[in-house]
Amino acid sequence: MQVRQLAGALGAEISGVDLTRGVSAALASALREVFLLHQVIVLRGQPLTADGFMRFAQAMGTPVEYPFVKGIAGHPHIIEVKKLAHETVNFGGIWHSDTTYLAQPPMGSMLLAREVPPYGGDTLFASQYAAYEALSDTMKRLLQGLRGISTSAKADVSKTREDRLKSDGKKDGPRSHTSSHPVVRTHPETGRKALFVNIAHTAGIEGLTDAESAPLLAFLFAHQVKPEFTCRVVWEPHTLTFWDNRCVQHNPVNDYHGHQRLMHRITLQGDTPI
Repeated sequence: MQVRQLAGALGAEISGVDLTRGVSAALASALREVFLLHQVIVLRGQPLTADGFMRFAQAMGTPVEYPFVKGIAGHPHIIEVKKLAHETVNFGGIWHSDTTYLAQPPMGSMLLAREVPPYGGDTLFASQYAAYEALSDTMKRLLQGLRGISTSAKADVSKTREDRLKSDGKKDGPRSHTSSHPVVRTHPETGRKALFVNIAHTAGIEGLTDAESAPLLAFLFAHQVKPEFTCRVVWEPHTLTFWDNRCVQHNPVNDYHGHQRLMHRITLQGDTPI
């Protein structure tokens, strides 16, 4: 197994691994170590079946269902993340951490590229370790103890789900979710601190009025995705990317109108942020 770092803040591309041959306990441990260190791992040339994709996910954690979109046939934990050629809005096309509006947001998410456009459709990732560590000591003290209110109903992110809800939405699911989490969370495995707010889902801060929380959140939203905190993944067919939702945000770039992009996604169970 070879590891090539993608950027200064986060990201690593792993080669020399063939997941179609299965995932041994030793390989799973080695991949997990790179994942925790680099926060985002990329494995290219992995033509996995749905069953093979699920086996890899189960070696990394416990798959859970996405709350709004139903899974593919025979695999309720695998959803399609797609933008069709005639569509103009892409799924989740805004900086975010996945489903922070749940009481236990995911540990991680993984995407497997099935169809990619001839150009564009890259995904940006931002390290929330790096974003937190770059703050002043005074700002860190200010944020300690604050809790952000996350909702699935913010207008910008709701719009990015509309096409998929029409075609693949769950008919019996709840209309919205709301939870509160620490603005700064401590990673349960590494012990490092990370910012845990995001522009897609964080609507306010507990105990503050909207007028009081808005400027603080606006600063954090701009700060936490500065270029020096990011890496960029260029997709190819059969590329698998796995990121740590506890300390990483992502943003799929919507620059391929007129072309189709299809990914399979699995989300892994997380814990209650502290």
